[in-house]
Amino acid sequence: MRQVEPSVELLAKPSIDWESMRTYLDEVGGTTWADRVEEADSPDAEDLLEFSGRMCYRSWEPGLNPNVSRVRTDSAQYLGNVIASQHGSVLEHANFTFVLHNVSRVLTHELIRHRAGSAFSQESLRYVRLADIPFWFPEWAREDSELMERSLKVLDTLEEHQKWMTEHFELDEASTKFSHKKHMTSFMRRFAPEGLATGIVYTANLRSLRHVIEMRTAKGAEEEIRLVFNKIGEAMREEAPAIFSDYEVVDGEWIPGTRKA
Repeated sequence: MRQVEPSVELLAKPSIDWESMRTYLDEVGGTTWADRVEEADSPDAEDLLEFSGRMCYRSWEPGLNPNVSRVRTDSAQYLGNVIASQHGSVLEHANFTFVLHNVSRVLTHELIRHRAGSAFSQESLRYVRLADIPFWFPEWAREDSELMERSLKVLDTLEEHQKWMTEHFELDEASTKFSHKKHMTSFMRRFAPEGLATGIVYTANLRSLRHVIEMRTAKGAEEEIRLVFNKIGEAMREEAPAIFSDYEVVDGEWIPGTRKA
């Protein structure tokens, strides 16, 4: 048994092709907006959302839309108004991809319930044979010596059974076919605990992220997923500060100023 800690790494985020965007903006009269935004060096994710929102009303500058007599020139204020006005569809244009490492299948089973605006690719225990049983214990559990002693014995027994089955099914023999390995590995995963640490690639748009961060850091949420989504919330506050500036963090709970954005 190997004790591990859940971790979060941001793998991908929006990147704007400014040449293509300017080709469009030259046509519709939005070059002054592009000049202002590029000079501000704001995150591409925020620029993409602002672009998408302004296109709806052709609000690059006054006069382009006869119905618009004034426009907000401060991007953070503009995006804050998008959120306050609950124009959530604009937030769906920006996607972020994370790898969640050493997270349990307890966590991933809860995470994949948030399917709207998300994509998931999880390590498959039908193909990946266990060499050991990585496992995360929360701090309060590590402080309970009797609990740890009993738990470690259980996990050591399960790990030993994985090794015994490997030998019993002759999975490391050179003559063993892959189809047999897959069949037996699929069977062997039935003896892996729900708390087994695994990995999952998680992609979500900003509308979904706002919702899931709120839901999964709430006081009543499961403790591991609270830990992980606090890390995601911190990452998103750095990557898209204008989109997450309305949140107040109280005892690990991310509380938005505006809901249903």
